Amino acid sequence: MTIKEMQERKRELGYSYAQIAELSGLPLGTVQKVLGGITLTPRYDTIMALESVLGEEQPMAVRESARPYNVKKQGEYRLEDYYQYPDDIRMELIDGVIYDMTSPTSAHQIISGFIHSKMLQHVLNNGGKCLPMIAPIDVQLDCDDRTMVEPDVLIVCDRDKVIDRCVYGAPDFIIEVLSKSTKKKDSVIKLNKYLNAGVREYWMIDPDKKKVIVYDFAHDEYPIIYGFDAKVPVGIWNGDLEIDFAEVYDHVRFLYERQKE
Repeated sequence: MTIKEMQERKRELGYSYAQIAELSGLPLGTVQKVLGGITLTPRYDTIMALESVLGEEQPMAVRESARPYNVKKQGEYRLEDYYQYPDDIRMELIDGVIYDMTSPTSAHQIISGFIHSKMLQHVLNNGGKCLPMIAPIDVQLDCDDRTMVEPDVLIVCDRDKVIDRCVYGAPDFIIEVLSKSTKKKDSVIKLNKYLNAGVREYWMIDPDKKKVIVYDFAHDEYPIIYGFDAKVPVGIWNGDLEIDFAEVYDHVRFLYERQKE
């Protein structure tokens, strides 16, 4: 069903937002934002929950209302808690711990978008089957209910891992663009998670220090550190693609120069 069809169905049934929230198990705020047209791209699970209430078949019984902000100890959260948060709140779930995610900076978005475009073009030019993807996309890294991450850029070469709601399992390649608020998580917690989950290659891009830290988990024990003047080979493609970070920097140079003014 489209959002417009759901809105019309709501009027036909005479349901209030509160009734829909109770029947669907969704937070009231999420129901209001989706059916009110505020959230333009709701999660797949949210759409399915709304369709279960507003579809042609009526629910047989009222489900127990889900509490969107269950207070638990860090380490006890599960995917059911993760999915109860409104769609416009960005977060990650790692080993049962909820991590809030701040909005990315302009430099962050330009860098990740530029690199993703180069990787996508490489696949298109060479007829490859790997899928370069860019945030926001959920990754159920360990295929369990305790971890759901959102890398900035990723490549998945096993298309069976790509399902409607997320990437189910470890991607082959991941990039995280570091920020002050995420540096510790990306360089320690997620580094170890990616290594243990079976990610083959992991890049950490530090815009402040103009460094690229590359982990080739499949071959090397120690990382290689590049500057923003280097061409960095994509290891999972045997170096057939190199990302020219001098070119990357040219696209964000104006932001650095503005900071000096």
